Amino acid sequence: MTRPFGFDVAPWSIGTTGVDASAIGHRESVFALSNGHVGWRGGLDEGHPSGIPGSYLGGVFEEHPMPYAEDGYGYPSVGQSVLNVPSGQVIRLLVDDEPFDVRNGTLTRHEQRLDLRGGTLHREVAWTSPAGPSVRIASTRLVSLEHRSVAAVRYAVESVDAPIAVTIQSEIVGTVPQPTSHPDPRVQEALDRALEPLGGFVLGSAATLVHRTRQSGLGMAVSMDHVVSSTAAAPPEASTEASDDLARTLVRVRLEPGERLELVKLVGHAWSGSLSVEALRDRAEGAVADALHDGWDALVAAQRARLDDFWACADVQVEGDARLQQAVRFALFHVFQASARLELRSVPGKGLTGAGYEGHTFWDFEAFVLPVLTSTAPQAAEQALRWRHATLHHARDRARTLGFAGAAFAWRTIDGRESSGYWPASTAALHINADIAAAVLHHVRATGDEAFERDVGLEMLVETARLWMSVGRWDAEGGFHIDGVTGPDEYSAIVDDNAFTNLMARRNLEGAAAAARRHPDVARAMGVDDEHIAAWALAARAMHVPFDAARRVHQSFAGSTEHARWDFEATGPDRYPLHDHFPYLDLYRKQVVKQADLVLALHFAHESFTLDEKVRAFRYQEELTVRDSSLSAAAQAVIAAEVGQLDLAADYLAEAATLDLDDLHDNTDEGLHIASLAGLWTALTAGFGGMRESDAGVRFAPRLPPQLTRLAFGIRLHGRTLRVEVGLDATIYELGEGPPLTIRHFDDEVVLQQGRTTMPVPPLPDAGVRPTQPLGRAPRSFDAALGRHA
Repeated sequence: MTRPFGFDVAPWSIGTTGVDASAIGHRESVFALSNGHVGWRGGLDEGHPSGIPGSYLGGVFEEHPMPYAEDGYGYPSVGQSVLNVPSGQVIRLLVDDEPFDVRNGTLTRHEQRLDLRGGTLHREVAWTSPAGPSVRIASTRLVSLEHRSVAAVRYAVESVDAPIAVTIQSEIVGTVPQPTSHPDPRVQEALDRALEPLGGFVLGSAATLVHRTRQSGLGMAVSMDHVVSSTAAAPPEASTEASDDLARTLVRVRLEPGERLELVKLVGHAWSGSLSVEALRDRAEGAVADALHDGWDALVAAQRARLDDFWACADVQVEGDARLQQAVRFALFHVFQASARLELRSVPGKGLTGAGYEGHTFWDFEAFVLPVLTSTAPQAAEQALRWRHATLHHARDRARTLGFAGAAFAWRTIDGRESSGYWPASTAALHINADIAAAVLHHVRATGDEAFERDVGLEMLVETARLWMSVGRWDAEGGFHIDGVTGPDEYSAIVDDNAFTNLMARRNLEGAAAAARRHPDVARAMGVDDEHIAAWALAARAMHVPFDAARRVHQSFAGSTEHARWDFEATGPDRYPLHDHFPYLDLYRKQVVKQADLVLALHFAHESFTLDEKVRAFRYQEELTVRDSSLSAAAQAVIAAEVGQLDLAADYLAEAATLDLDDLHDNTDEGLHIASLAGLWTALTAGFGGMRESDAGVRFAPRLPPQLTRLAFGIRLHGRTLRVEVGLDATIYELGEGPPLTIRHFDDEVVLQQGRTTMPVPPLPDAGVRPTQPLGRAPRSFDAALGRHA
């Protein structure tokens, strides 16, 4: 069974047949491979036709001027954009001097398949040249999870029905068009001329290109070498050459029908802001040499082993719809490969699957992606947090520029410096600092890593706590307020007492105080004394959370329920997303929610609300939320499930599951939405699994919607794996080796021993009528979105 974009339904892969040039950019994102350091979009081997070519190195960017119609103090003067680095993806084929091109000749078979267990992209082609001969082509591509700097391709061509002369041209292309199309010509000019060639080099059969970015001063080297084999009677001839912007290895052979030529291409990458040309060459060529030593089969085996280890805990089993099962594994695969080999780098909003958002990292990484990694791949999560810690000096500088104490982390960045020019939705969105602090707290609770807390976590908690104390104010009654900020909902800006921001700041302050008490010697070295700790604790207790007493509902921010409501009835479906059709001035003045904001607080700060308060707040917010952001559906699914609206939660789950596979926002060609993919895991584990974590431990309140019959998932706790299997009437907890573990199952405290423990699922209380959404903005039904595949 295929879907609108031609993807089939399979439990451990995603594949498609044919070549639809109009949707090829979408396919390139879906089939992208990366390891967090190297990223290759899923383009065709020969490089054309293409949608948006992309080869990326995590952390490589170019600086460009930040133009403003009217400048202001504190505005960033320099922007950052991800770059296409020289690409080693290209392998061209000539059959009797006729170039292989899927648009010419006769294409009788074309299949691509992303293997979610093997971590490879496989391609099968049957093609008849315009001149008559037919060939079969097979290629398999990987970006190594074992060798951080290596990508590899095995490419084979077989003659079918006639003797043919075959030439393979394997290339490193140094002048790949840059992905960003900026409306300001000054910016675009800087990006178009970003790479300065420093030389092309040949060493034996290997070739290397070295470039440097003109403004950011980052040097990079891309190297390739090959292993060639053939069943032909005469051995292949091979030669290699290189210029400043192109390296090429030519392999020629004559094939009789049934004979085969195979090429294994190994590509190494290196970059640095300080290394010489020679040192960069050494690193890239050394990576290739190591991979050559291991060989193709070892690379494939290591890839599978890494993923087997990940899936042993991370796999989520969903029974009830085969396409949902596929979508969940697709999401987890991309979340893992976006971060598997970070090693003190950030994860952009699109990972390394595309250049959307200019390659920037945002708050949603800590808020949506890190909880998944901490629970399933904690070493990757630790590296990401250590990267944030490595940018503290930039955050301190930013805080000083803004007139605050402590540290103010960048809203959007690649290297830690602020790269956003629209301050109402960036600089004012100070909640990012508490989101980072929350990720630190979750990581320490989940892993029990006291050394990480002492060496890394405490300093981030302390500096962000100092920020909140300098930002906030006390009122005459002793309440603590945070004014003039923007919460997660970007249709409300520069507001007072945003509930999400205040509640996350409260957790930040409480967490900093507790960590400082646990490590008093380290805290004292940072200038933290008992008076500071007491002040943080007092501010946390006094934090104001706005509440409309007349309507008996929490407010998104102070006075939000008094604003005029957006006229949803007069807003046609062609006027969404609203920010593309209405001025922000109008949006900021009305009750309309772009993405879950207060609803997100109901989840992240779940201890701060009673169930009755959550029910009322969720119902009120549903009437206002238009989901013009990819981050919203998963968050709404979590709270819909908690308040008993299981059918609505299933609909939101289906939307999150299909957002990229069906390109619901019409921008997946720019890269996958990594945070939304991570949100699918959260919608299942925190939504239908009812998982909540806090200082008190982990609690589960699992309930399945009628569309599902079974849900099973794993989480890592203090180095151990806990598997949770949710059925219609009972939940099974399976604990690995180690001491007993205390959890809560609904309201019951349960001491889990090694092995399996079964607990009943209590009846679902009456949840009342289904909440309504703005006109035309209700989610598609589960069945319509997923097709109910058996």
